[in-house]
Amino acid sequence: MNAIRVWAVASNVFRETIRDRILYLIVFFALLLLMGARLLPDLSAGAEFKLILDLGLGVINLFGLVVAVFLGTSLLNKEIDKRTIFVLVAKPLGRAEFILGKHLGLAAVLALLLALMSLCFFAVCLIQGVPLADLTGALLLALLFAYVELLLIVAAALFFGSFASSVMASIFTFSLYLVGHFSQDLLRLGAISKNPSVEQVTRALYMVLPDLERLNLRNGAVFGQIPAGGDLAIAGVYGLLYTGILLGLAVAIFSRREF
Repeated sequence: MNAIRVWAVASNVFRETIRDRILYLIVFFALLLLMGARLLPDLSAGAEFKLILDLGLGVINLFGLVVAVFLGTSLLNKEIDKRTIFVLVAKPLGRAEFILGKHLGLAAVLALLLALMSLCFFAVCLIQGVPLADLTGALLLALLFAYVELLLIVAAALFFGSFASSVMASIFTFSLYLVGHFSQDLLRLGAISKNPSVEQVTRALYMVLPDLERLNLRNGAVFGQIPAGGDLAIAGVYGLLYTGILLGLAVAIFSRREF
């Protein structure tokens, strides 16, 4: 693994994505958030502030998800469609370096996108008079774990993109995201079924599928609630470990593809 070659791929992904005017999303996000805050019903101050926080965190997560899925699933297939993959694999560039560079490049784009959207979010909160004194730490933590979740989604997009078309890979990645947020419910469903076979199947599915609710701190963040340090550490390690597993699978499959 050569760090210079990985960096070259990552920086190329970052530059190409920025040139595609992806940052125009920030303007759209800011306008959407401002309009949403203005159009909220006339509620009590506490309820209105909670709605603004829920709206901001939800839209940040949605925009990040869309970028992660659609760009992540197209990173590999775009090289194949343009035939540039033949030039890349002919160079002394390992396929593992290629996958890792793609992931790091899009991770940098998402970090910039998330940082700018977060600035807009806090600016709108200040304009609307949302009291942030006791909430800032919890909100920043929720945004950090949202980024960890996006890293996992990008890895999933690369995994599915390593063997499927962009459209199918997008469908698979969105499906994994949705199932990942309901995997705990699946486990509970097996427990209450009182059927050992069903319980074994749901437990096996839970072990294989990502538990993305571990990384979802948004509901507690709007009330200033921060989970215990041990729980945060376990959730963070879980998200990064699952990301690493998906990247490893993507490398394994992509290394066996013939072009």
